[in-house]
Amino acid sequence: MDKYVGKRLDGRYEIQEIIGVGGMAVVYKARDNQENRTVAIKILKDEFVSNEEFLRRFKNESKAIAMLSHQNIVNVYDVSFGDLIQYIVMEYIEGITLKEFIEREGSLRWKDAVHFTLQILKALQHAHDKGIVHRDVKPQNIMVLPDGTIKVTDFGIARFARSDQRTITDKAIGSVHYISPEQARGEKTDEKADIYSVGVMLYEMLTGRLPFQAESAVSVAIMQLQRDPQLPTEINSSIPLGLEQITMHAMQKTPERRYQSAAEMLCDLDKFRKDPALTFEYNYFVDSSPTKFVDTATVAAGAGIIAEQVSNIEDDSDAKNEKNSIIPILAGIAVALIIALIVLAIIFLPKLFGGTGKEIKCPDFIGKTWTEVEKNEEYNDNFDFEIEWGNNADYAYGYIYGQSEKEGAKLKKDHTITLQVSMGQKTVKVPDVSNKTESAAVGELKSKGLNPVIQTEPSEDYDKGIVIRTDPARTTTVPEGANVTVYVSSGKTVKKVKVPDVIGMERKAAEDELKKEGLVPQVEEVQISINDRFYPVGLVVKQDPKKSSTEVNEGTTVKISVCTGYKFDVKLDEIPTDFATESYYLTLWEDGKMIDSGDKISSTDTTSYTFDNVKTTKKKLDLIVKISADGTSEEPLYDISVDIEAGRVRIEHYYPYSAAPIE
Repeated sequence: MDKYVGKRLDGRYEIQEIIGVGGMAVVYKARDNQENRTVAIKILKDEFVSNEEFLRRFKNESKAIAMLSHQNIVNVYDVSFGDLIQYIVMEYIEGITLKEFIEREGSLRWKDAVHFTLQILKALQHAHDKGIVHRDVKPQNIMVLPDGTIKVTDFGIARFARSDQRTITDKAIGSVHYISPEQARGEKTDEKADIYSVGVMLYEMLTGRLPFQAESAVSVAIMQLQRDPQLPTEINSSIPLGLEQITMHAMQKTPERRYQSAAEMLCDLDKFRKDPALTFEYNYFVDSSPTKFVDTATVAAGAGIIAEQVSNIEDDSDAKNEKNSIIPILAGIAVALIIALIVLAIIFLPKLFGGTGKEIKCPDFIGKTWTEVEKNEEYNDNFDFEIEWGNNADYAYGYIYGQSEKEGAKLKKDHTITLQVSMGQKTVKVPDVSNKTESAAVGELKSKGLNPVIQTEPSEDYDKGIVIRTDPARTTTVPEGANVTVYVSSGKTVKKVKVPDVIGMERKAAEDELKKEGLVPQVEEVQISINDRFYPVGLVVKQDPKKSSTEVNEGTTVKISVCTGYKFDVKLDEIPTDFATESYYLTLWEDGKMIDSGDKISSTDTTSYTFDNVKTTKKKLDLIVKISADGTSEEPLYDISVDIEAGRVRIEHYYPYSAAPIE
């Protein structure tokens, strides 16, 4: 059982299973409990844990890689450098490697090969623009998603894994079939090395085979240095000539004769994609120099291998005559290689043992870009460089803000200078605070050194007070202290509606009309004065708010007043003399029947009197107010005629009594 499977890293990542094993690291599938997502975690093997130089470089490079953000590059979410374990947390990809895809399909259709290569080049162009060279481009590091999308992985690992030694061995080069000639020689490399590797992959996709194959890594490396591959059209005649020209131009032995950038190769591929009949004026594998040089270790290794092959052939007494004829050729090659070894030893041994001892003044690198220094041939001929990435608000990304040696210091040739390269202002990744409360989101953002700015908006999917999203979005890398707009739900979208006019409608009809518009009816029962506008019992006599051209929010409460009866107010100018008693009564009569008997009224009360709760279903009625000492006599005071339908009230006085209704 692997020691990490089933364990939890930093209390956050639950390791589930091994999904890949490389030369220096093991890749696991894991669950990120904090972000609630599946991730891939690359953990360095134990043998690299104690290598301080490698760990330092790996840490610096990991910071730079985290700056990459491209749809064709696997995202890096987190890095950790503890005392016992170092790992990188990456996007988990559901797919297969391009190598597996090629092995399954054999040679690909040229359209598919172009589709994949365009995406790979776009990813590399993004990285190159950031000053990062992959140095280990191979189909094993390319993921193919089910929809045909390409994701490039393992950025930067090869750059810092490369040993300082120059010997080509199976351990030192795990991707020898795809490395450029300058990598095989152990020379310093730039983005054109990645272009060569892309050319090899395109060759493999089109033909279904590698351009160089042998039993050992050393033999393949020698082929990369000295042999020309078979033309793709000789293997697969259906390959368009223009595409073959692009492939072979990318695989030129000399970097200067290759595409100088991913953008340049992208341009040609895009032109070809639009016009497959297009051809290019490229000459292949023309060696403009009289002699091809390889480093001493490579020549020695290659000579030994070939000499061994010659020896084996000479000892084979049963070999056929035509095979024996190869012996002189192979022996000649071995002799030539040995001679080259001697010449190189004469040239380089003095330098290895001290050389001329010439001292070179250290330039001022501060303020220059790392890309500028890396491409300067004079700098690279005289010095070796290491870079340390760091945050510096005074220098933009990629600019050098410090150097290990002072300007003007006298240094030996090939002296190593450490350059401090700015990653710009210190950056952080915006945490995912969606589905959290506003207060929780604000607290988390502030803990990351960010400044939350709250903005509300309606939402059908999020409850009020819950965070919908942020801008910049989650996992986006931003400068420390940057503003992050937090969009908080204000609840569901508020719909605007118009209030209908329900005055004069029956109660139920009025309630239904308001509900139909999304409004909430609130009913109150009222008695109305006969002296006011008259409505029959059961009808709406008032509403608030009233009908208006102004719209209100859906769900607004509308108060409606429904008539349950009438009241009649009588104002007495003076008490009739015949009733100058301590008290008297007013009664209300309809059709000869008393419908309301008022309370006893003081003889000194000359203000007003009200009959309440007068109910009728008639549209026209005549009411008589009578006055009596005992509440039973039938002496009329005055007559009221009410026309409900017309909304009119007519009052007629009787006898000499001075009484009048309220106006």
